Amino acid sequence: MELAERARVGEPPEPGGRPEPGPRGFVPQKEIVYNKLLPYAERLDAESDLQLAQIKCNLGRAVQLQELWPGGLFWTRKLSTYIRLYGRKFSKEDHVLFIKLLYELVSIPKLEISMMQGFARLLINLLKKKELLSRDDLELPWRPLYDMVERILYSKTEHLGLNWFPNSVENILKTLVKSCRPYFPADATAEMLEEWRPLMCPFDVTMQKAITYFEIFLPTSLPPELHHKGFKLWFDELIGLWVSVQNLPQWEGQLVNLFARLATDNIGYIDWDPYVPKIFTRILRSLNLPVGSSQVLVPRFLTNAYDIGHAVIWITAMMGGPSKLVQKHLAGLFNSITSFYHPSNNGRWLNKLMKLLQRLPNSVVRRLHRERYKKPSWLTPVPDSHKLTDQDVTDFVQCIIQPVLLAMFSKTGSLEAAQALQNLALMRPELVIPPVLERTYPALETLTEPHQLTATLSCVIGVARSLVSGGRWFPEGPTHMLPLLMRALPGVDPNDFSKCMITFQFIATFSTLVPLVDCSSVLQERNDLTEVERELCSATAEFEDFVLQFMDRCFGLIESSTLEQTREETETEKMTHLESLVELGLSSTFSTILTQCSKEIFMVALQKVFNFSTSHIFETRVAGRMVADMCRAAVKCCPEESLKLFVPHCCSVITQLTMNDDVLNDEELDKELLWNLQLLSEITRVDGRKLLLYREQLVKILQRTLHLTCKQGYTLSCNLLHHLLRSTTLIYPTEYCSVPGGFDKPPSEYFPIKDWGKPGDLWNLGIQWHVPSLEEVSFAFYLLDSFLQPELIKLQHCGDGKLEMSRDDILQSLTIVHNCLIGSGNLLPPLKGEPVTNLVPSMVSLEETKLYTGLEYDLSRENHREAIAAVIRKLLNHILDNSEDDTKSLFLIIKIIGDLLQFQGSHKHEFDSRWKSFNLVKKSMENRLHGKKQHIRALLIDRVMLQHELRTLTVEGCEYKKIHQDMIRDLLRLSTSSYSQVRNKAQQTFFAALGAYNFCCRDIIPLVLEFLRPDRQDVTQQQFKGALYCLLGNHSGVCLANLHDWDCIVQTWPAIVSSGLSQAMSLEKPSIVRLFDDLAEKIHRQYETIGLDFTIPKSCVEIAELLQQSKNPSINQILLSPEKIKEGIKRQQEKNADALRNYENLVDTLLDGVEQRNLPWKFEHIGIGLLSLLLRDDRVLPLRAIRFFVENLNHDAIVVRKMAISAVAGILKQLKRTHKKLTINPCEISGYPKPTQIIAGDRPDNHWLHYDSKTLPRTKKEWESSCFVEKTHWGYYTWPKNMVVYAGVEEQPKLGRSREDMTEAEQIVFDHFSDPKFVEQLITFLSLEDRKGKDKFNPRRFCLFKGVFRNFDDAFLPVLKPHLERLVADSHESTQRCVAEIIAGLIRGSKHWTFEKVEKLWELLCPLLRTALSNITVETYNDWGACIATSCESRDPRKLHWLFELLLESPLSGEGGSFVDACRLYVLQGGLAQQEWRVPELLHRLLKYLEPKLTQVYKNVRERIGSVLTYIFMIDVSLPNTAPTTSPHVPEFTARILEKLKPLMDVDEEIQNHVMEENGIGEEDERTQGIKLLKTILKWLMASAGRSFSTAVTEQLQLLPLFFKVREMAATTLSGLLQCNFLTMDSPMQIHFEQLCKTKLPKKRKRDPGSVGDTIPSAELVKRHAGVLGLGACVLSSPYDVPTWMPQLLMNLSAHLNDPQPIEMTVKKTLSNFRRTHHDNWQEHKQQFTDDQLLVLTDLLVSPCYYA
Repeated sequence: MELAERARVGEPPEPGGRPEPGPRGFVPQKEIVYNKLLPYAERLDAESDLQLAQIKCNLGRAVQLQELWPGGLFWTRKLSTYIRLYGRKFSKEDHVLFIKLLYELVSIPKLEISMMQGFARLLINLLKKKELLSRDDLELPWRPLYDMVERILYSKTEHLGLNWFPNSVENILKTLVKSCRPYFPADATAEMLEEWRPLMCPFDVTMQKAITYFEIFLPTSLPPELHHKGFKLWFDELIGLWVSVQNLPQWEGQLVNLFARLATDNIGYIDWDPYVPKIFTRILRSLNLPVGSSQVLVPRFLTNAYDIGHAVIWITAMMGGPSKLVQKHLAGLFNSITSFYHPSNNGRWLNKLMKLLQRLPNSVVRRLHRERYKKPSWLTPVPDSHKLTDQDVTDFVQCIIQPVLLAMFSKTGSLEAAQALQNLALMRPELVIPPVLERTYPALETLTEPHQLTATLSCVIGVARSLVSGGRWFPEGPTHMLPLLMRALPGVDPNDFSKCMITFQFIATFSTLVPLVDCSSVLQERNDLTEVERELCSATAEFEDFVLQFMDRCFGLIESSTLEQTREETETEKMTHLESLVELGLSSTFSTILTQCSKEIFMVALQKVFNFSTSHIFETRVAGRMVADMCRAAVKCCPEESLKLFVPHCCSVITQLTMNDDVLNDEELDKELLWNLQLLSEITRVDGRKLLLYREQLVKILQRTLHLTCKQGYTLSCNLLHHLLRSTTLIYPTEYCSVPGGFDKPPSEYFPIKDWGKPGDLWNLGIQWHVPSLEEVSFAFYLLDSFLQPELIKLQHCGDGKLEMSRDDILQSLTIVHNCLIGSGNLLPPLKGEPVTNLVPSMVSLEETKLYTGLEYDLSRENHREAIAAVIRKLLNHILDNSEDDTKSLFLIIKIIGDLLQFQGSHKHEFDSRWKSFNLVKKSMENRLHGKKQHIRALLIDRVMLQHELRTLTVEGCEYKKIHQDMIRDLLRLSTSSYSQVRNKAQQTFFAALGAYNFCCRDIIPLVLEFLRPDRQDVTQQQFKGALYCLLGNHSGVCLANLHDWDCIVQTWPAIVSSGLSQAMSLEKPSIVRLFDDLAEKIHRQYETIGLDFTIPKSCVEIAELLQQSKNPSINQILLSPEKIKEGIKRQQEKNADALRNYENLVDTLLDGVEQRNLPWKFEHIGIGLLSLLLRDDRVLPLRAIRFFVENLNHDAIVVRKMAISAVAGILKQLKRTHKKLTINPCEISGYPKPTQIIAGDRPDNHWLHYDSKTLPRTKKEWESSCFVEKTHWGYYTWPKNMVVYAGVEEQPKLGRSREDMTEAEQIVFDHFSDPKFVEQLITFLSLEDRKGKDKFNPRRFCLFKGVFRNFDDAFLPVLKPHLERLVADSHESTQRCVAEIIAGLIRGSKHWTFEKVEKLWELLCPLLRTALSNITVETYNDWGACIATSCESRDPRKLHWLFELLLESPLSGEGGSFVDACRLYVLQGGLAQQEWRVPELLHRLLKYLEPKLTQVYKNVRERIGSVLTYIFMIDVSLPNTAPTTSPHVPEFTARILEKLKPLMDVDEEIQNHVMEENGIGEEDERTQGIKLLKTILKWLMASAGRSFSTAVTEQLQLLPLFFKVREMAATTLSGLLQCNFLTMDSPMQIHFEQLCKTKLPKKRKRDPGSVGDTIPSAELVKRHAGVLGLGACVLSSPYDVPTWMPQLLMNLSAHLNDPQPIEMTVKKTLSNFRRTHHDNWQEHKQQFTDDQLLVLTDLLVSPCYYA
């Protein structure tokens, strides 16, 4: 039986069938379907066509006119908005053109980074739905992207501060590559491999880079006929690499990501079976689970573990297929980790396990969707042989359900389990839901464990849809619904907040899915019902009961919150956060229930809620709000019936209570009056048409109550006015029932049970819209005329000063005005007026787009918006001039201004939160298996409504008019007024307004900066602070201080620096100091390098022409004339010149600012910080700034010195002369042909790169004829296609220049560094301590010196030499570090020096280094290590032969004591490790030298030798396609060691005693030497377990038995090696352990009770324990299977159960672990054992001793 039957509902065609290219002339790619359901849908085609035509035309023009900004950016932004509003509603031809144009734009090499990101985001959006464009429609080259990633992510100049990239750039670039990947040409794979294979040197950082590039670039979605050009070129090579790598280097995880993607894109085309066991072992290992008690996890592992998301995708893609192997292993994986899901377990690994559970079902559902339900597209389909069968799905669900059920009660919460269950229930409800229910019913009964209840309910909510819809596989599902609902009712509990909320969610979820209709009468009328349907019919009789009981519970909840009498006294306006959540939960659940009720049940409920609300009087803050919400819910569902009850009642009460005119002036009003006003104001939030009947009564009430003196009273009355206006003027759906048309049909025609859990039908949604009728609109205007006009007249007079009004009166009038405005925002046209011109010149139109939102504005009427604006501005000036402390009125005025500018019927923040909650609900109830938007009807209606609101909120790119300018200036005035709260609120509105209008920032910045001018005497501190806040901006909006635009920065930055001299600035005020810190920090954080070159290349312009000429839709516009285009080019050149002028001008002004006489130091630092942001890699800094920074290397303040060091290092990079390179053919040099297949490692053709002491370049001639290759990775894996090296000396820039030969900029540096005084001062500063004990070798200072010696060769050595000699002799930490930094800079800076100069350099350096190494101390050895490692990095070892010979002279001279020896080894290790595979000769020499010294007396030297050995053997890797190395080999070494350890094997005496003589002097016997040797080797093994790439060699394993004698390290090492999968079980090893186990134990002799001897176990016991430990380790090494050697091994182990401790404990532990891991698959494991063995084993595992 195919699963397809289970769910395939006939797919309805799209609305109106597939649109033919009719009158519109094009077939849209994919539009947003929800637009077709809007009430004004028929107008949208014309609207979108016009917009699209404008976008195509103007974007094309902008690019042809070379106008990237503002034109290009403006119209690409319009295109993003267009996609947000209409989806991809353009023809395929246009789609391709847009993509090609943006691809060209994005890859302009000099493009400013912020523009690049803008274009990239849009391009990602255009490429997002890849099924819309196939590889035939579109092909994109890969190199431009590669160049971009190389330039930005691997930037050579970013670390020097010559380029500032935002943090987001990495993700954007990677996503961009990912989006373009499917469209790379077929030959791309081969080209990429050729490009990046040479980087694959596993010891080098370039390996990481190569694998990153492979991971993000390699295309994996080629069609099968092109596979030979795709993954087949690299699959074997990379999977081979992955299989043989151990120890998780960083890039191993990236390979997993690549394989996961490959597997998903090519299901059925790759045979993964050979690798499956390995894959699962690795995945298990990367979960970092604690096994036994051994926490041997090297912390490094934690960072490099695989990304669970990708591992899950990989597993899912490999499932199915003929072999079923993956399912077997998956079951094994879950069996072995199930116990970790037990709620009692907790640890940092738990998050990963939960993620695994949540992602895996989700991923399987996605795969099933792709195979069975997804529309076929050009992407490779899954072949039938590899599709998941129903049996596969069942097996999968069965293997994962146990852990999921355990995870329901996990400590981390039940969210992941609920999401997993939701997806599992879609596939196999009959396996998933019953066990969940089994856990739910008891949890509903328990009172003592609320955690159980919340966990189970949230899981039931996840499976709700599958439960209610039943279906043929789980028909009894729906019968559980009513019992669950009834039992959940007690959860509405005022005392337990979280229980209450989950119960509300639970009840709401079920009532959304099910019509609450009593169908019991159907039983008499029909006899064709199934058993389950009959059962359901009789159960539905309980619905009414349920609704009424629920209401009683809610009333109880409300009454309990009323009892808090304290509320009456305290004047708290707001509810607490928890109460507001409960209120929300209560009202939404109640409204859902009533929406889903039949008419009969509804009427009963209505009566009940009416009686409750009219028989009590509630306080209006908490209880009142909740009751009013319930009433509103009732009225919304059935307006006619409900309004009939409520309106007359409330109106009569209010009228009666306000008969007496005294009431109008009471400060405190009667509770009953307030409560009825509140109720009335809430129940008018309903369908406006139904309200018109009551308009006379309602207007009367408004007339009585709008002018009550009591603030609470008139606020409620204003709410009533606001809701009346909104209800009559907005567009909104009037019902959200789960079935269109409701349930009021006789049971004979309509059988509601068929609709349980039914999704809404997108094509027949039947939304009932409320669209304002003429009558409603005129009523709204009547309300405005009656209530708004009089207030405006009063306020107008007050503003003119003709009328005195008290503050309370002003506040009351403003409240009425504000409520009128937000009630009718939809009716009032936006503000009109003259645009503000000349802000930005542009040659394309920058007009705003008008969207139709359902109402034609009535332009014959007066625009109230403009009237309000005029009055409010006048009043604002009046208040600010006369009573600035009337802050309450000012708050309201700020709100009104904000709404006048932007409000068109909905607020952005409300929309955002609704969008978020819509997505949450959608997620919790969606059906991912079938897709196709099968959501419930209410959700779909909600989504259409959100689409409508999105249209009303689209305001970006509005024209900036005079009136806007005035109001924004008002806001600025308020933002700099005297009261901080007023400023704060005004600033928020100010930022929102700045974001909405084009280019208004340029208009406002000068006004803000006015307040900072140092020459103004009239600025108050409040204004100064306000202005700074305006520059700072809020976290989301614009930051005026840092707009990425020369015109703006050139004003703001110098102003910030000079404001230090303003008299309003006081550094005594911490708030002002903090503001400047924040400003500086924000500028530094957000600054991105601003472009200087805005040229658009020819290729771009050609596509733009095509775009502009593209038809369907198009607007008639003449093509550009050549004159226009010439003018565009001219303007663009002017713009470049302008940018450059601005740049130099800015540097100049900042320098002027910083050099002002009495500027406080803080501002000097800010200024220097800003200057250092202006370093670039495409322009040398102006001379004045270079001089400034060089002089500041010796500034008194350390902050400034640090900035100067970085800056000068950057400047030297700018001044670097380019070195000529030429291409060589490595095969000609070596004389060997290029290898035919890939062989990495030491080959004849790369042997010439090795260090060979016989052929070192020791003379000028040899030096100049040598071909030096600086980078270590070249030639290891393969040679690059184009191998480039530096040309010979005579072709390089001239060295040893005189001052006259230099440029002016170079002369500045030259003069300072040739001046002995300057240098002396510099060195003094550099050898000061910064933070004691915290200082490290500083790469910035190293870069500075490297730059100096690179650019000026040895010009400054004479001046520096005496300093170096003096520093080296001084053993202080900071002086040693200083000299180490300079020496490293010297060695690296001498890269291009001539032979004579280099030789002289080493004559100077060798004695210095010798001195330094003999004076090395604990504090400085790290710095010297860093110095030597840095000097050797990326350098040809043959160039540094002086250094290596010096280091190898005699590392262990013993002169300075053991410590100096250890440090020298450390330094040497640093240098050799950088050289990796190119110095085999040195490694051999070192090993030969160290071998006799392995028994060194001193522990620290031994440990250091151990770790040096790791580096010596690191190159000996066993990776696929790798030639055996010429560096030292492990096996030969181990054989020699074993010889030396012979004495330990034979003797049986105590080892312990030797621990005492650890550092004793005197002759040692060979035995003691052996032990020391052993410890050194141990250190080596432990270190290499963590470092090297590949599995241990058998020879290393022969050393293992010996370790069991050195007990301290034994167990850890072994289990550590086991965990790294270092051991491969083989018989010699097993036999060895068994021999050990057979060691006879001596008879116990009676000891004196007090003798010390007890603590030292006997040698025999030790040996025997060692054997048992070894066997135990072997058993645990294969947790899921029973290899052939296992049964016998277990038998041998069991023989030791009664041995003395510690052996007995070890055996028990081993057995219990064996049981735990093999328990679940015992049936198949049993086959491996003989009957006798089984008997013993069963006995062992269940025997009492197991529980001992």
